[in-house]
Amino acid sequence: MKISTMKLTQKIRTLAAMTALSVAANVGAVTTIEKENLKFGFIKLTDMAPLAVAFEKGFFEDEGLYVQLEAQANWKVVMDRVVSGELDGSHMLAPAPLGASIGFGTQADIVTAFSMGFNGSAITVSNDIWKLMKPNVPMDAGKPIHPIKADALKPVVEKYKSEGKPFNMAMTFPVGSHNLKLRYWLAAGRINPGFYAPPQDNSGQVDADALLSVTPPPQMPATLESGTILGYCVGEPWNQQAVIKGIGVPVVTDDELWKNTPEKVFGVTKAWADKNPNTHLAVVKALIRASIWLDAENNKNRKEVIEMLSQKHYVGADVEVLAKSMNGTYDYEKGDTRNLPDFNTFFRNGASYPSYSSAVWYLTQLRRWGMISEFKPDSWYLDTAKKVYRPDIYLTAATALVAEGKAKAADFPTDTALNPPQNFFIDKISFDANKPNDYLNQFAIGLKAKQKIVGGKVVD
Repeated sequence: MKISTMKLTQKIRTLAAMTALSVAANVGAVTTIEKENLKFGFIKLTDMAPLAVAFEKGFFEDEGLYVQLEAQANWKVVMDRVVSGELDGSHMLAPAPLGASIGFGTQADIVTAFSMGFNGSAITVSNDIWKLMKPNVPMDAGKPIHPIKADALKPVVEKYKSEGKPFNMAMTFPVGSHNLKLRYWLAAGRINPGFYAPPQDNSGQVDADALLSVTPPPQMPATLESGTILGYCVGEPWNQQAVIKGIGVPVVTDDELWKNTPEKVFGVTKAWADKNPNTHLAVVKALIRASIWLDAENNKNRKEVIEMLSQKHYVGADVEVLAKSMNGTYDYEKGDTRNLPDFNTFFRNGASYPSYSSAVWYLTQLRRWGMISEFKPDSWYLDTAKKVYRPDIYLTAATALVAEGKAKAADFPTDTALNPPQNFFIDKISFDANKPNDYLNQFAIGLKAKQKIVGGKVVD
């Protein structure tokens, strides 16, 4: 059950707090940190902030941890270095550990006990594409009505297709949130983003109307400006960078695509977590404290964290660019600034909690686009989620923080149950994590039931 849906009575609150104290007392009895010196990776995006804050504010040191943070070149490098043990853990795309568990791309057992936050990404198109889209977008007082659906892009894609020109777009990693969100938006507008057909064809471009390929996040604006791609989905600050440079227009944010989208997680190998359970718990405690600090008192600390992230060894973007998305407002075009108070959230509304429901949703999208090539029963989705997402570890860390007076019991879930059905999506299709196959059957574009990709086509 999500925090946003909880209506706790005072009695339940008191019981939760008492439970927290009891569990935390047991946790506190085991104080040995198996590994004190740690190296964590990250990609230069604003949602790596919990790692930077935990380091800069001394939350890691409070837990007896001595941490080195190191920027990585791309998401594949992140995964490879965590699996090899060169990194103890890292900032990761939310579905990446799930992809590794099913052996798409990398075969590895990765677990996550912490979500790096909600939202923080957008889909941006070039100025030329925006000019072609704009006549198809509903307007109010001369400004586009948001959210902008991919319906407005469909005639543009069809025009390119009729002229024999590829419609190239970029995302950051095949088994990544940006790829799946971009695909979701395109398909909701009746644009086929293509299928994967492992092991023969892992391009993701089988039967595609729009051709999606990988570009590392910091390179997105320059690649767009060069004309190599016509649009992309990426985390901030690289959408706002396009606005400031005057080369592109963010047309939809992930908060508009799916309200409270789990975007990144902190991942470690299962072997590392099993070998270092107390260290893992300490890391999660420090990261929870960082997420609380990031959202505290109506974002009062955002100015400080923006300046922190602007440093070259973190994100390295200008303060002005970072502020555009982290201060509760968002620039779609120059002169079109909108209030988006929850565009970047790290703790409130359950943003740091690694929920099974989120994992099941990402697994449905891996199945939808062929990365999971065979039909799976409903039970498989939750069973797989439970192997990778570890809300139990998160809640143990949370209860310890409550006992130490560093967090409030009422701010956390009371159990690890699935969320009730959600209909916060741009296409208004309701998602019930208990019925993943029924959910998949609702989509006009995408694999469902026992469909497969054979010979470049969807077959039953």
